[in-house]
Amino acid sequence: MKSMTGYAYREIRDEGLTLSVEIKGYNSRYLELSVNLPPWLSGLEPEIRTTLQSRFGRGKIEAGIKLKEDNVALEISINTEAAKAYEKAITLLSAELKLAEKVSLPLILGMEGVLEVDRKRDNERYRKLIEPLLEKAAEDFESERDREGKHTEEDILTHIGILEHYASIIAVQASLLENSIKENLRSRFVEMLGERLTDIDENRILAETAVLLMKNTISEEISRLTEHLQEFRAETERNPSPGKKLDFLCQEINREINTIGSKTAVLEVSRAVVEMKDALENIREQLRNVE
Repeated sequence: MKSMTGYAYREIRDEGLTLSVEIKGYNSRYLELSVNLPPWLSGLEPEIRTTLQSRFGRGKIEAGIKLKEDNVALEISINTEAAKAYEKAITLLSAELKLAEKVSLPLILGMEGVLEVDRKRDNERYRKLIEPLLEKAAEDFESERDREGKHTEEDILTHIGILEHYASIIAVQASLLENSIKENLRSRFVEMLGERLTDIDENRILAETAVLLMKNTISEEISRLTEHLQEFRAETERNPSPGKKLDFLCQEINREINTIGSKTAVLEVSRAVVEMKDALENIREQLRNVE
């Protein structure tokens, strides 16, 4: 079982270059990837997404890559035609406004498009550095999710044990309840008919008993509840990312608990239902963070 929350950070320095990878994870019903890169590295985004998608199946994951390089080589070119056009326009405007100031070189150089700067960046070098660093950060992130997921699983299974405990209590009460229904019905027949009870076909009593049992017995609900709890445990053992299936099983477990609570007013059963609802709510709260 894996948690969806986690954090990892890796950083390296290599010949005047500082590169860092940061990964954060949050709860989400689906896999949501957000990749933040410097603009000149945008071409690497598909590969980064593929790496993350191969490792993680659920959760909101934010991956940020920062790169700082000292002494980056620059190639500067001057757009002479643009400079001339700016100079001519400014000179005409100065004459029109009768201004004595002359056009200065710093003014022209500050105009858009006059100076064109091209930073010589070695994207292939960046790629070779980013790939292993991203893998290490992803491994750290996965380990963090595994560690937190283990604690979550232990807590969830503790509450499953609580559900199983109270399900066994309800099962005992269900058997007593059925016997009580049968005895109460026969007593009512005796009270109403007295000596004429022998005139009533035994099958009639059995039929009436069956109708009441159908309305009040909870044996089927207990059976289904037990199966759901067994399947819950099995799913945590065989599926490394069981979040969605376990959430569905919780819905089924909740349905059976509610039905049991509505079909019988036996005090012991009502108390058990309250405890089971509390345990189930704790499980559902924890599952919001399970992949």
